[in-house]
Amino acid sequence: MTNEQLWQTALGEIELNISRANFITWFRDTFIFKNKEGVATIGVPNGFSKEWLENKYNKLILRAIRNVSSDIKELRFIIVAASSSVSSPTERIIKTPGIKGTPVGQAQSFQELEIDKDTNLNPKYTFSNFIVGSFNELAQAAAKAVVNNPGEAYNPLFIYGGTGLGKTHLLQAIGNEVIEKYKKKKRVKYISSEKFTSELVSSLHNGKIEEFKENYRQVDILIIDDIQFLSGKEKTQEEFFHTFNFLYQKNKQVILSSDRSPKAIATLEERLRSRFEGGMITDISQPDMETRLAILKCKTIEKKIVIPDEILAYIAAHVQKNIRELEGALNRIIAANHTITSNPDMAVVAKILNDIINAPKKLTNHKNIIQAVAEFYDISAADLIHRCRRKEVVGPRQVAMYLMREELKKSFPFIGEKLGGRDHTTVMYACDKLTKEVEKNEMLQQELNLIKEKIYSK
Repeated sequence: MTNEQLWQTALGEIELNISRANFITWFRDTFIFKNKEGVATIGVPNGFSKEWLENKYNKLILRAIRNVSSDIKELRFIIVAASSSVSSPTERIIKTPGIKGTPVGQAQSFQELEIDKDTNLNPKYTFSNFIVGSFNELAQAAAKAVVNNPGEAYNPLFIYGGTGLGKTHLLQAIGNEVIEKYKKKKRVKYISSEKFTSELVSSLHNGKIEEFKENYRQVDILIIDDIQFLSGKEKTQEEFFHTFNFLYQKNKQVILSSDRSPKAIATLEERLRSRFEGGMITDISQPDMETRLAILKCKTIEKKIVIPDEILAYIAAHVQKNIRELEGALNRIIAANHTITSNPDMAVVAKILNDIINAPKKLTNHKNIIQAVAEFYDISAADLIHRCRRKEVVGPRQVAMYLMREELKKSFPFIGEKLGGRDHTTVMYACDKLTKEVEKNEMLQQELNLIKEKIYSK
């Protein structure tokens, strides 16, 4: 396997584990510069990417690469531009024998990276290729209303939902539609909250904070993706608060996305939370079978390929978690070195997708659950265990009890013992309460799903 093939395969796994906005922001123009004696050296375009990948994504990248090549034991990062002698991810050509249609022109993972440098928007994200179903129709309707009346209809517009459900697509579709509708007379800026933070840190370091402020206060439509990452960053929250107020008072539109509702973002300043809740809050949930199939068909049209309906139906029936995993499964079929004809051997398709569909559930323990719950609600694990009765701790503690019961199938006394020696009746009450609440509270369902992702990603 060449370095290029190794990196592309690793990128495919990485993309499934982080938001598309962060994937595009931090992994664009990266490649394996050198692979020697168990050390993979990753080429990155600038110092910010180097620092962020080293500190935040090192373990994720190493795990993804080692899943492909167990010989690699260590990662290093180096700032280097992709030269003609080293193929960058955006130059990769995938030829797909056996699937009708033209070859896919660029790497699957970086197919949508024709990004406008002024707005950070990808023109491929539009309302026309955003598949609408019962799981996202309210969010799409609110987005359309914002386009028709920016700054007035719903301000701010806050869209939340789990990873890989299309939030980034919808946010960027708003920006692209505004540019088209108003003939570029309105200035649009799209950015992830992590990139916003890194720009702020750089401006403070270089004494350019006034330039930073002016840059953001000149926009007409500010779109911030994954706003939950502002949690705990006091200086960033303060600066965003002032930027938000300035734009809001000028009737400029603010659009935000998050993996959870404002109430569930721990350590978010109350003044920011109240402003987020002052506009329109809408969620995106998991797509149903019909919508998953429609999404797959839309993707095949975009990629200019023809895949039999039987294969698409198989993918839609077995990959149910989110849209990103759907596309990952489709990309795997496209890139597979198997011949898929109009009369496909479904056993071959099943084999290609086996590790996605039948991935064994990772084992976990009570310590992982306690830690994941604490991290999600941004409290200490010690608070969950000790006799703390603060409101912001009691709820998460009940969630920990519920998950230990559901995921580990442990007894009530065992759970009570691990959470500070509590009586088993306390655990019974918490589990019964959440079992009833989860049936009718969609927000709680999403929170539990996100926590489970944290538990099994450790």
